[in-house]
Amino acid sequence: MSEKIRIGVLGASGYTGSDLVRLAARHPGIEIAVLTANSHAGKPMKAVFRHFAHIDLPDLVKIEDADWGSVDAVFCGLPHGTTQAITRRIFSEHPHVKILDMSADFRLRDPATYKEWYGLDHVATDIQPEAVYGLTEVYRDAIAGARLVACPGCYPTAVLLALIPLAKAGLIDVSDIVIDAKSGVSGAGRGLKENVLFCEAGEGLSPYAVGKHRHMAEIEQEIGVAAGVADLRVNFTPHLIPMSRGELCTSYVRLQGGNTASDLRQALVETYASEPFVTVADPGVLPQTQMVRGSNYVVVNVVEDRIPGRAIVISTLDNLVKGSAGQAVQNFNVAYGLEETLGIEQLPLFP
Repeated sequence: MSEKIRIGVLGASGYTGSDLVRLAARHPGIEIAVLTANSHAGKPMKAVFRHFAHIDLPDLVKIEDADWGSVDAVFCGLPHGTTQAITRRIFSEHPHVKILDMSADFRLRDPATYKEWYGLDHVATDIQPEAVYGLTEVYRDAIAGARLVACPGCYPTAVLLALIPLAKAGLIDVSDIVIDAKSGVSGAGRGLKENVLFCEAGEGLSPYAVGKHRHMAEIEQEIGVAAGVADLRVNFTPHLIPMSRGELCTSYVRLQGGNTASDLRQALVETYASEPFVTVADPGVLPQTQMVRGSNYVVVNVVEDRIPGRAIVISTLDNLVKGSAGQAVQNFNVAYGLEETLGIEQLPLFP
């Protein structure tokens, strides 16, 4: 590749930001030019993450000291509520820059819905209409021409890739979806929190944000779009499992139109036959987090429920890769007309 695309990473000291750096460092089309981390400004990246000792990276700087005019694209790994204003400023001062946002700040199309779920006023409503929801397999064409890509959350990515084809084809009753989700503790971020301390999270399983997890809004938004249903509601309960990364979602659905679990599986097979990162497991093979760890892959399958008229759809991914940084790189590749798999071809790590 003759000329590399220069990128910056906002929030490079978080888990998603650091995994983005890990992937970008070996991407043949990327040059990492700017890394920000206000709490670690002035430090080399290897002082914050020891696994970067082998490579040469820019030192971390404060956001206000970053030179956004020197980059072509910015990956945002900041917490929700902090990305909108920065994105607005970058676009105003450097309109050529593309933003790939890994936070939740542009995922919800309606600013009122954003305020309802995040408790904050949307401060960039003028550019919200530009945001393309970055579920690559569903919005690939729109991403190709986008300046602002709102990469989905990890739970929505796993759930939506499993259920959108079924909802769109009218194979399931979208008013009766129950989702049981489990994620490794990296999904809670790198900040110190009592519930993710080793003695608190280890050797146990904990539900959290029951009935009110913010990713519900994304899931409802996108399944509603696929099915043509407004004001959709789903039942979604996440759980924290004592491992660093990985995610598994089990969705219980009601069949519609006389369809069977085999029909659902066949619809997924046909939908993802040419997709590089979504695998429908062989009949009877249950998706497991071990199948995707450290990779950009998603594995899905469908099992017949013993309750007549119902099926169980299981999906798994690595929450930091396909659930965040890997999907962001995938969207970057699409936005710049590169081979979609470039830099994210690594196979799952096992054991």
